[in-house]
This record gives sequence, structure tokens and C-alpha cells, in this order.
Amino acid sequence: MQRYAAESAPLAEAACRAALRNAVTSASEITHLITVSCSGFAAPGYDHALVERLTLPRGVARTHVGFMGCHGLLNALRVAGAFAASDPEATVLVCALELCTLHQQNAQDQQRIVANALFGDGAAAIVVRGSDDEGIGWELRSQSSFVIPETADLMAWKIGNHGFEMTLSPTVPAVIRTVLGPWLRDWLAQFDLRVEDVASWAVHPGGPRILTATAQAAGFDPELLKPSRDVLASYGNMSSPTVAFILERLQESGAQPPCVVLGFGPGLTIEAALLA
Repeated sequence: MQRYAAESAPLAEAACRAALRNAVTSASEITHLITVSCSGFAAPGYDHALVERLTLPRGVARTHVGFMGCHGLLNALRVAGAFAASDPEATVLVCALELCTLHQQNAQDQQRIVANALFGDGAAAIVVRGSDDEGIGWELRSQSSFVIPETADLMAWKIGNHGFEMTLSPTVPAVIRTVLGPWLRDWLAQFDLRVEDVASWAVHPGGPRILTATAQAAGFDPELLKPSRDVLASYGNMSSPTVAFILERLQESGAQPPCVVLGFGPGLTIEAALLA
């Protein structure tokens, strides 16, 4: 945790400065700051450090989304969307930061070895407004969540004597393959959309098998998951910031909405967002 406290603020600052540049937004315009992390604790946290480092307004409203795992950024976007919807003048800065490699385990257990191989460090930030007059980003149209019954032990993140201990059951892809398809189709139908209508996918790469299971369950071309696979190959599973890296690659490549963002986290829980 001492290393987390020392390293989190500089990495978060770099991500936030990049997001502010991309959104053509100055730090003085930020009314709300939402931070996300599940890999460390410190008080004051890196949210407090960002106020100083970015020279954010002293009255900025801070909210922290903690310990929600790989879909934590989607939870933060839901909060940011609520702030932006309730106040047309709100400009929300969302930052997700994880230092997963602090928790590598020296163990022979297969799940620990897989976790050591998968996880990496990273940070990402997004600016959310009630309206986008500049036409810079995509619209956050809707979000949804589903806690899959009887799966609480399949994915867990617990504090142990030698760092946080990750549990990642090999049955997770099979559960996703069984549950995701019907739930996803019902959700998209609320917007008169079918899976075939979704132009791009930003699926959190919990691992290669999870990506394969997602494409099979939803019934779309696995090639649409190339951005997810590329980010996983380049950076590993960075937990909460990872989907933002995928969205950035999609936008840089000229991908078109509608885009569905999917994340899977402790619970086992599905979090989804529809971008238009």
C-alpha cells in the first residue's frame, strides 16, 4: 500500500491530462471528479492528489468507486451520467487506476499463476458532459447490470497476508457462454437493436477464453474483438481502466457506433453500456 500511495497519483495525473486534452477541456471546468480503483487503499487518496496536481477547483465534488473490479469504470460512468443528466453545466472527470502487479503471488496454485500472467498496471480517464457541442465523443445512451445467480465464488479479490489474492475460476467462460446471450439480446431489444446492429464492441479482456466465450454467446464475428485482444496483448488485463483503452483504439480506427461495452467482475456480474 505504500507503493500504491507513491505510484498512483503520477499515473492518474498523466491519464487525466491526456483526457482533458482530447476533450478540449481545461481543469478549471471540472465540476465533479470520480475515481476508480480496486488494487489499493490510501487516505487521502489519489483523488485528493489530482486536485493539487491538476489544479482542479477546490469545490470539485469527489466520488470514489472502490473494489468493484474489472467493471469499475462502467460503474463510474453510470455515476458520471447521473451527474451530467441532473446538471447541464456539469463537466465530470472520471479516472480509473489500477496497480495490479503489486499483488503478484509467489504460489504454485494454478489460479494464482494465471492471475500473475494476466494482470498489468494502467490508468485511463474520460470526460463526461451533459452535451457534446464539439462533437468529440460518443453518447452514453444507456447502461445495465446483471448479477448472475450462484456465482459469487467464481471471481473474487480478497486481502491476504501477501497482497490481494485473485480467484478466477476456469468455469467463468462457460457461465458467460450460457448466460450472456439471452440477457444481452433482451437488453438491446429495448432500443430496437439486435446483436447484428452493433457496429463495434469494447469487451473487457478478462482473458482470451472470456473473449471467445463472449463472441460465441452473443453471436457476433470474433474479429470484432480484435481491439480487445490487442489491448490484452499489449498491456495485460489492467482491470478497471482496460475498456477505456479499447474505446480509444476503436475511436482512433474510425469505428462507428452503436458500440456495446461489456465488463465482467466479482459477483459474477455483467456490466454493459450502449454508446451511440
